[in-house]
Amino acid sequence: MSLRLAFMGTPAFAVPTLTELIGQGHEIAAVYTQPARPKGRGLSPEPSPVEKLARAHDLPVRTPVTLKDAAAQAEFAALNLDAAVVVAYGLLLPKPILDAPGLGCFNLHASLLPRWRGAAPIQRAIMAGDSATGVMVMRMEEGLDTGPVLMAERVAIARKTYGELHDELARLGADLMARALAALERGTIAEQPQPAEGATYAKKISKEETRIDWTKAAREIDYLIRGLSPAPGAWCEANGERLKILYAEPAAGSGAPGKILDDPLTVACGEGALRLIRLQRAGRSAMTAAELSRGFPLYPGDKLS
Repeated sequence: MSLRLAFMGTPAFAVPTLTELIGQGHEIAAVYTQPARPKGRGLSPEPSPVEKLARAHDLPVRTPVTLKDAAAQAEFAALNLDAAVVVAYGLLLPKPILDAPGLGCFNLHASLLPRWRGAAPIQRAIMAGDSATGVMVMRMEEGLDTGPVLMAERVAIARKTYGELHDELARLGADLMARALAALERGTIAEQPQPAEGATYAKKISKEETRIDWTKAAREIDYLIRGLSPAPGAWCEANGERLKILYAEPAAGSGAPGKILDDPLTVACGEGALRLIRLQRAGRSAMTAAELSRGFPLYPGDKLS
């Protein structure tokens, strides 16, 4: 059986879930997403990835800047929804919105709650050196990612980058949300309250924390690089130019922090060393260390800062 749903999401992470819900035959009464933002050299307004998909399927799209006013809340209530599905929408849902659908509002969150509530859970899990993360479907409350959990899937982080883990969790989350809605509809789901202990907050990534500090241990720098790859990218300065490091591997070696130790671009850290594998110069595409060296030579003894 199908449910009458509103889908509320904005970035690429939300696209697989909307695609899955359409494929499952649910009735999408409206798609809520963030308004088009200026992008590119011409700063032309570009619709969100979710809006592009919704319009490709001729779904009604709404782009309110707030859901706090009475008119927006009345318009939402008038949809007569069974449920609302929320995936990285970008607006807080006030209580009248949360209370409007018959079954409630359900959020897909990319962490093992209560760890990493908030805006950047995938990046923060990698940057903290967590061994595992996952996706969870939870019933939404007024608190930030505090509601009871309906279903969860756990995955190992291993040496995945943010981009790799993002795509894996987006696919896994789409299937998880479809299964959770089916169980909810059948009345066969048992909601579990989140533990009171272990809550952490995944704040947005700031520009200041993207710069590599070579005095830190190689392990910590490795977490930073993978947690920010491919975007916004961890960076340092080399030959007076900003250089993004998109992937590196632990390596043997020691020396002054930031010093290049050998031709394969092994760099000394405060503790241990890292071999730089994939890099990106400003305005260029990503490249291997060997490709970089042909047009941007870095030699043993040079220092990154």
